[in-house]
Amino acid sequence: MKKKKKSGKKILFSILIILLLLAAIAIFIDRDEKAVEQPQQREAVVTSNTYTQVIDISGYVEPYDSQTLRFRSTGAVTAVYVDEGDKVEEGQLLASIDNTSQLASLQDVRNQVEEAELNGSKRELELLRLKETAAENALEYTNIVAPFSGEIASVDVDEGDYFEGGDEVITIVDRSKLKATVEIDEIDMQYVKEGQKAELIFESCPDEVVQAVVSYIPMLGRYSDQGIGVVDVELLIEDPPSLIMPGFTFEGTLEDESEVEMLLIPQSAIKRGRGGLETVNKKMDDGSVETIEIRTSYLGEGLAELLSGNLKEGDVLVYGASQGGM
Repeated sequence: MKKKKKSGKKILFSILIILLLLAAIAIFIDRDEKAVEQPQQREAVVTSNTYTQVIDISGYVEPYDSQTLRFRSTGAVTAVYVDEGDKVEEGQLLASIDNTSQLASLQDVRNQVEEAELNGSKRELELLRLKETAAENALEYTNIVAPFSGEIASVDVDEGDYFEGGDEVITIVDRSKLKATVEIDEIDMQYVKEGQKAELIFESCPDEVVQAVVSYIPMLGRYSDQGIGVVDVELLIEDPPSLIMPGFTFEGTLEDESEVEMLLIPQSAIKRGRGGLETVNKKMDDGSVETIEIRTSYLGEGLAELLSGNLKEGDVLVYGASQGGM
């Protein structure tokens, strides 16, 4: 019986040793897991880069000038002097309506002017002079003349037709130059100025880069459907290739010749909180860490541009491990 008791004590002692070994192994495993879970602290330096601002644009071209012409008097059309496609010069007569009544009125008032010059009073003569000018204008309104040099795009009138004053008759366009309106974001407007060069690519001539310039910047912007402020900037193509016609679309760039400097930080160094708040950990000279609020714009390739925040080139950022103040 004594031998059996000693054997039982040995078994209990062996079990106790095994339990202690298992506990020690569990502690080591837990420490290893925590070491794997805890990220290593990393450092990055705020750097600067100088670049030229390039703005992507797109749109379609229009004639440099286009106008729909109307008779300013009522009557039957007596003559049409042009056809669609004709080239015309500024001031050229394009169409006329019956001017018999206007001629008679003008002659009548001129006769009255002659009589008043001989026998009338000064006041009467002044009034007749005004009537003479009105009669001359009425006669002029029976003709349509070209307001600028260009081409006839459409003719919607024939000899013998009857037109009311204000009816559309002829459309004239100037295609010697082309223009386009492009939408510029409010953020990019700081880089746009009159006379600035643009490069355009058209599908009708994909191998040719067409040069344009900013010809007009309006004083007022507008609120777009996307909820941002935009400005409709006008471009001018001075000598367009023959393959480009009004209505053709393009894509291109508007380049600011001045150089812009920006500060770059790694995207991974940025922490984001509620409401889009962005912060980084800045390493101070004494080794401590300060949390800095910033605002950035993601550029791609793991880099972000610093838009605002108390950082400068050469500042060291720490990330990848828990830091005080975050």
